[in-house]
Amino acid sequence: MIIGVPKEIKNNENRVALTPGGAELLKHSGHTVIVETNAGTGSGFSNEEYIKAGAEIIGTAAEVYAKAEMIMKVKEPIAPEYGLIREGQLLFTYFHYAASRELTEAMIKAKPVTIAYETVQKADGSLPLLIPMSEVAGRMAPQEGAKYLERPMGGRGILLGGVPGTEPANVLVLGGGVVGTNAAKIAAGFGARVTIMDNNLYRLRYLDDVMPKNVITMMSTPANIRKASTEADLVIGAVLIAGAKAPHLITKGMLKDMKRGSVVVDVSVDQGGCIETCKPTTHENPIYEIDGVVHYCVANMPGAVPFTSTIALTNATLPYAIQLANKGWKVAAQENHELYLGLNTIGEHIVYEAVAEAFGLPYTNAASLMN
Repeated sequence: MIIGVPKEIKNNENRVALTPGGAELLKHSGHTVIVETNAGTGSGFSNEEYIKAGAEIIGTAAEVYAKAEMIMKVKEPIAPEYGLIREGQLLFTYFHYAASRELTEAMIKAKPVTIAYETVQKADGSLPLLIPMSEVAGRMAPQEGAKYLERPMGGRGILLGGVPGTEPANVLVLGGGVVGTNAAKIAAGFGARVTIMDNNLYRLRYLDDVMPKNVITMMSTPANIRKASTEADLVIGAVLIAGAKAPHLITKGMLKDMKRGSVVVDVSVDQGGCIETCKPTTHENPIYEIDGVVHYCVANMPGAVPFTSTIALTNATLPYAIQLANKGWKVAAQENHELYLGLNTIGEHIVYEAVAEAFGLPYTNAASLMN
């Protein structure tokens, strides 16, 4: 199979879908790897490293899309790429369809087969291709929050951990999954007073056992969220419903009761956001203010640390990419239910129910299209 790796063109997206080491493994499996020139430079990988690994360097994204049978990316295609995608071509990347009707309709029109990293799911319910970037984003969230709590950045001017004789900041983490756990761990390490909320009591018991003493667990209810948000200096949104739009846990009406200069970091913004007033921002223009609350809503947070993120992502995606290349998407999805659950669109059909529900569009069972 010919595997194509185009350069990411989303604002300040410096990750690349495949390391030279990954390209070498695909080459050893008998496949051809074509990489757009300078696709890896933002992550610290030169064209020469890909060439040494056996990949071919291609001049433009248009050539990569024209030649490749499978496209590997990091972020979802954006408007300039829509016209490059061919009918029947396999796209393997993050899509987060439920957050974008435009993207969903564009892929239906282009008719590729799309497998979304974020919906590949193991039998235990874990999301192996989302976990690495969730770990990165979760660990970045308190770091970014701490920066924008500084007064010159528009924040309250409070140090997360305080110093002897002063109170630390209050950090509220909404969601006790991978993002929330990593965010709480880092915020606690800073010395903040951390509250982590989830609606799963078993998860809260686990977190209570493993977290340091400056982290308290609380059931996620509207009343608890309202109360905790008024006391918080930093709110981190870390809610995920696989493949679906995130629910709004912090509403616009709640902002007026929050502290002036407090900060919200909504990691789930690429799935629609769990903070109602959050809209996707970029690393170039990461923040805005509503009702005196600083909003940091960058949709590709791990793109700011591409060296770490690219390696972590490739570690997770490569085994699945090799299966898809070796067997083709149909056989791979039939033999590996994890990949089957990753199917989001096949041609003009939406085959992931939560995406169809998000926009009131028809849903088709993937199995009916794979005979």
